[in-house]
Amino acid sequence: MHDVRQKRFTVTRAKDVWVWDDAGRKYLDGTAALWYCNAGHGRPEIIEAITRQLERLDAYQIFGDLANEPALQLADELARRAPMDGAKVFFTSGGGDSIDTAGKLARAYFQGSGEPERTVLISREHGYHGTHGIGTALAGIPANRIAGPFVPDVVQVAYDDPSALEKTIVDYGPERVAAFFAEPVMGAGGVLPPPPGYLESVAEICQRHGVLFIADAVICGFGRLGNWFAIERFGVQPDMVVFAKAVTSGYQPLGGVVVSGRVAAPFWDEPGLALRHGPTYAGHPAACAAGLATIALMERDGLLERSVALEAGLLSRLRTLEGHPLVHEVRGGVGLLGGVELDPERLARTPGLPGRVGAAVRERGVLLRPMVSSIGVSPPLTVTEEHLDQLLDAFAAGLDSVHRDAA
Repeated sequence: MHDVRQKRFTVTRAKDVWVWDDAGRKYLDGTAALWYCNAGHGRPEIIEAITRQLERLDAYQIFGDLANEPALQLADELARRAPMDGAKVFFTSGGGDSIDTAGKLARAYFQGSGEPERTVLISREHGYHGTHGIGTALAGIPANRIAGPFVPDVVQVAYDDPSALEKTIVDYGPERVAAFFAEPVMGAGGVLPPPPGYLESVAEICQRHGVLFIADAVICGFGRLGNWFAIERFGVQPDMVVFAKAVTSGYQPLGGVVVSGRVAAPFWDEPGLALRHGPTYAGHPAACAAGLATIALMERDGLLERSVALEAGLLSRLRTLEGHPLVHEVRGGVGLLGGVELDPERLARTPGLPGRVGAAVRERGVLLRPMVSSIGVSPPLTVTEEHLDQLLDAFAAGLDSVHRDAA
């Protein structure tokens, strides 16, 4: 999202948890860029893997029967770690591409299975699923539904109530519903962990009604919740998982959809369904090389385990902000991410309050993510306890500064 009326903040270089602006000032990256730099900036293992691949094969498409070695290797690595049986991988260029791919795959699966009337896609209020066509329609954040939605047969339900999903499926008729999309932890909607038992309940409802359960792990996959695809934390086997962002730690644009063997079967059987779909740069060899290097690095350095080890400390620090005049609620504790919801009365009285808080924290050397009504925190998984202390100190001082100025 970019507001051209704002003064630019230009980032010129980065290293581990730090970035520098064009004036040479250093900042703690409290958001891992846009939720993605989980392995930290400037890792030579990833950079060198990309360079080697570009020297060998810079780029080539993977349409039809064409493939490249890094894409095949990465697909195998992802399928091996996937939280479903018989997994297959469809590569894209990023998260928005992947959401659109998952929506099309869901409808195509039912068309190929003799149920073409199953076209309805369900998402949750506060959900974020990118800004492509299907993602705009699925958006549960009203501000993100600008100039759309363009896709029919899409409906939102309450984000925290399994009975709302079941009622919607029954009201539309299970024979019309194709898929339900859910982020394991909602990211851009304000960092909303699921209520206890929620994901397990909606997965059971989907299974009972023959609806595909699609986990959107674009923001919280690849270590953010302490595992590869986020949904494993809840013991749920989805029909599809959408991924992007941290699969390469953001070093190259890459995304994809992991599909269960059951859902993949109509496309793999002989004669299989033809899916005329795919971005130009899907399975780009340099991007896939970055993905392979990222996975190896995360396993070598124990970054998945590190995320779990640090999550309680991040939440306990953020909770010290509770009681501040600008703070309504603190959320987190499920992965190394958190959200601070701002006071609704102050939000109503102060236009652009999240942005003002974010700017005040930035002045104190920490980058956070202003959202619609909250501030998001999601540092690289390489942060230390000392870094988290610095983050909290800057956050608290920024809140105090904005409160004083608005008094």
